[in-house]
Amino acid sequence: MSFKNCNRESLDFRGRDDASATVARTAPGRARGPAGDFAARKERYAASSGRVQWAVGRGARAALLAVAVLATAWAPLQAQPATAPRAAAKPAAAAPTAKAARTVLFMGDSLSAGYGLAASQGWVALTAERIAKTKPGWKVVNASISGETTAGGASRIAGELQRNRPAVVVIELGANDGLRGLQLAQSRANLERMIAAAKAAKAQVLLIGMRMPPNLGKEYTQGFERNFRELANQHGTVLLPFLLEPIALDRAAFQADNLHPIASAQPKLRDHVWARLGPMLK
Repeated sequence: MSFKNCNRESLDFRGRDDASATVARTAPGRARGPAGDFAARKERYAASSGRVQWAVGRGARAALLAVAVLATAWAPLQAQPATAPRAAAKPAAAAPTAKAARTVLFMGDSLSAGYGLAASQGWVALTAERIAKTKPGWKVVNASISGETTAGGASRIAGELQRNRPAVVVIELGANDGLRGLQLAQSRANLERMIAAAKAAKAQVLLIGMRMPPNLGKEYTQGFERNFRELANQHGTVLLPFLLEPIALDRAAFQADNLHPIASAQPKLRDHVWARLGPMLK
């Protein structure tokens, strides 16, 4: 029962009658002396006190009973001895993870893409096999594209660096620039942009050079070769002056186009490049 909104009329003392539960009122205009007032109060008290006291007593007994029930219900919990809080379980130690492999990124043209060969026959693929056997913790990503120029490489280098995060970048570009007679200054600027981007990404750089046939003129062919030497000196990169040096004078080492080496010539190119690349993989 809630006493929030109760009033005098809502309190019900069960078993009472109107004469014993209400206070007698003096009729208006009726006088009563002190002795009469005392006698009337005494009479009313005698008539109502037993019932009121019984009602109050019953409420008190109910309250005491409720306390006794609660005490009985809580007794088992209160009787339990205090215990120290249980220590939290320690998390299992994480298993050691293998060290991430470091990457060698190749950016070249058809000579590095293995033009006219099966995917496993090119010198870059053969280099990847050697690295897997002799340089644990290293892997190869070949991002070479047939027909690629230095301009194409310069436009792709940032994306390749971000995707692969290489420790070593091998740049083999420029042959298509030379065969098309593109401006040497522009080719040099493109290569320089690639080298600078790789070094900014904390990668070592191996720059692989090329030579042009003499029919392009002495000035152009010499300037073409000079670009690679000067860039390597300027930026402190490792230089391999001429990729095709081991087979350049052997016509039988080339496909029918006299430009791209055949499968049996690829191991020679791998060994030629490895002389510079191998020591870089520490």
